[in-house]
Amino acid sequence: MTESAIRSIVIVGGGTAGWISAAVLARFLDPAQCSITLIESEEIGTIGVGEATVPLMQHLNGLLGIDEREFVKATQGSFKLGIEFRDWGQIGNVHFHGFGDYGDAIEGVAPHHHWRKLHSLGDPASIDDYSLPYAMARRGRFMPPSSNADFYRYAFHFDASLYARSLRSHCEARGVHRVEGRVVTAERDGETGHIAVVLTADGQRHEADLFVDCSGFRGLLIEEALNTGYEDWRHWLPCDSAVVAPSAPTGPPTPFTVSTAREAGWQWRIPLQHRMGNGYVYSTRFTEDDRARDLFTANVPGKLLADPRVLRFTTGRRRKFWNGNVVAIGLAGGFMEPLESTSIQLIQTAIARLVEFFPDRNWDSRIADEYNRVTVSEFERIRDFLILHYCLTRRTDAPLWDYCRTMPLPDTLAHKIDVFRASGRVPLLAEESYQEPSWVAIFLGNGVLPDRYDPLVDRIDPERLRAGLAQRHRLLVRAAEAAPPHEVFLQRCCPAEAA
Repeated sequence: MTESAIRSIVIVGGGTAGWISAAVLARFLDPAQCSITLIESEEIGTIGVGEATVPLMQHLNGLLGIDEREFVKATQGSFKLGIEFRDWGQIGNVHFHGFGDYGDAIEGVAPHHHWRKLHSLGDPASIDDYSLPYAMARRGRFMPPSSNADFYRYAFHFDASLYARSLRSHCEARGVHRVEGRVVTAERDGETGHIAVVLTADGQRHEADLFVDCSGFRGLLIEEALNTGYEDWRHWLPCDSAVVAPSAPTGPPTPFTVSTAREAGWQWRIPLQHRMGNGYVYSTRFTEDDRARDLFTANVPGKLLADPRVLRFTTGRRRKFWNGNVVAIGLAGGFMEPLESTSIQLIQTAIARLVEFFPDRNWDSRIADEYNRVTVSEFERIRDFLILHYCLTRRTDAPLWDYCRTMPLPDTLAHKIDVFRASGRVPLLAEESYQEPSWVAIFLGNGVLPDRYDPLVDRIDPERLRAGLAQRHRLLVRAAEAAPPHEVFLQRCCPAEAA
């Protein structure tokens, strides 16, 4: 090690963000050369109503050497092929954002252009008819792809509290030192302004070279100590509260998450093996807490297993994610509502980026600047994708939807919408988390058709095209029906352990 090498790291806060950060750092750093300490308090629990992820979670398990099936067992989890959206766009509308595309390009042109032509000729098929994740999800079936040729991926639903407990054991076995305590304040170095010490309520002092702030919305280091500032996005993503509670299962867990639009927000349903995770994300500008709680309770399937709790949040991000010798990860860095299950994805990419740009004690500001530039861009691209779900609405039944339909949009999103309407193409920018098929799923699912299809589609005779797509649909149905029911796959391969 060089004289300037980082020799100690303190992670403030546990939960999913803290323990993923600890696990990834322990994977790449030698504990004999750089100590990793995580400080958390048993007084501060996780929300624990069910967590949903995106397929990047598979890479995290692989990186950490965690067996996927053991992970599902330990967290009472299930598999996720995508998200079913109900009553978005207009009441009665149902569409699916699956983890996959719509099949191979046809003579070099993406399938949705060919679908658009047939639709213009009166063909009634939905774009979802060409999605294998959708074909399996609607039949309640699941199996992992058998080869790279299968054009779909999958993610997970799991119990966040059990996941944090499992990761803690994983980390402690690899040299991470856990300290029980509630961090109450920090002391800064008088010369550099960096954090020098964090102090817990019982008087313990913990010094480190690098601090990772996983303290949640509070941002104990990044905000309370360093006054980094926050960029508020509630004018684009107006929901600022959620009422949450678990419920008893009412049937086998589905291999997908359900998102149902309500009068002042939307309600999630996340199926685990032992219970259902539920939440209603809403805007206090357009409804009151009591009304939200009543609506949530009335629409929860099954018996509630706990009293509903109300959570507050402000959508947006810190003006810097890396400030001095502090890197904010998870809710401490920013929050975008859980509409597309991006919270753990952003934890993963943040800690992976920290490893990529790992500093030394010279604290070259150019490294932090680049980290911040890339992270800001990633947040903004996801922000635009989430706004898309709202701004395409045709609903006129509630003030929230009137607001979302008419609100000014970020220039980057307005450009994407304009290009898609004109050509059926999605202009992707740097640090995009969602590729064209995901954008197409939301556009077409909400009834937004491009004004034209790619003119190269006209090279194919319509009857030949219709027959080819019909054959593609039959093959997808056959593949989906060959998969076992989701609950059968779970019982065979990864039945839940006792909580």
